Amino acid sequence: MSTNTTITAPTALFTSVDDVAAALRETGYIPSVATATAVFLADKLGKPLLVEGPAGVGKTELARACAQAREARFVRLQCYEGIDEARALYEWNHAKQILRIQSGGAGGDWDDTKQDVFSEEFLLPRPLLQAVRESGPSVLLIDEADKADLEFEGLLLEVLSDYAVTVPELGTITAVRKPLVFLTSNATRELSEALKRRCLYLHIDFPDAELELSIIRSRVPDLSVEVAQQLLRVISTLRGLDLKKKPSVSETLDWCRTLLALGVTGTANGSIDKAALRSTLGVVLKHQVDIETAAAALGL
Repeated sequence: MSTNTTITAPTALFTSVDDVAAALRETGYIPSVATATAVFLADKLGKPLLVEGPAGVGKTELARACAQAREARFVRLQCYEGIDEARALYEWNHAKQILRIQSGGAGGDWDDTKQDVFSEEFLLPRPLLQAVRESGPSVLLIDEADKADLEFEGLLLEVLSDYAVTVPELGTITAVRKPLVFLTSNATRELSEALKRRCLYLHIDFPDAELELSIIRSRVPDLSVEVAQQLLRVISTLRGLDLKKKPSVSETLDWCRTLLALGVTGTANGSIDKAALRSTLGVVLKHQVDIETAAAALGL
């Protein structure tokens, strides 16, 4: 039985770059002009957007915010070493199939039983198939694609080229409406040129002080501007050090919330209390050697 259909003309989620920026800001995500432009073009052209950059700069959150901004279904495929077709596309509910066969299936006739147990009732769709089958607006996030094996990229190429999944027992399932697709990478390995050719590209780095302050004001509005600015000066110093793991934007926000919870305020000389900084370094630095390096550099 084939369920092959034809892809309709993609229906854009956003009407302009300004529309992307405004919609994302309403969710609390503060995009740069480059980010808003890349999202608009990916949406308008119906092409996947490959987003690279350090961990914690908002790559995953960008996809989630786009879905939230347009009330689209959010489908996430978390990649890891060894991920295979069964975890990404679909698999059969073998336990349920065995129970059906043991119960006599379709009157005991094997051909009828086989057709019965390889039907929709026993299919377990995984993220890629879920996104392909979605008839309404959807956002598909293929997260940390660089962690998957190189062979897995071949599977992604097939799906992202045709927006279709072939289930031998059922036929080819083709998207009625293309999802807006994001792939993220921390650049732990180089993705294939074949995959990159199919994508638009966006690099998100640590934001400048002005943009990061806007992010803090959006996500931690109760923190005073003075403390936020003082904390950003400390963060800038930390990112300039030779650390195993530099503080991400998400960790900056965690530090802001920590200082707010502790009732920490700026001092008269325009700096945050050193004891408070020293006792909370573990919020943003996750290696003891980094904490020691930071403490020495900050004079804590």
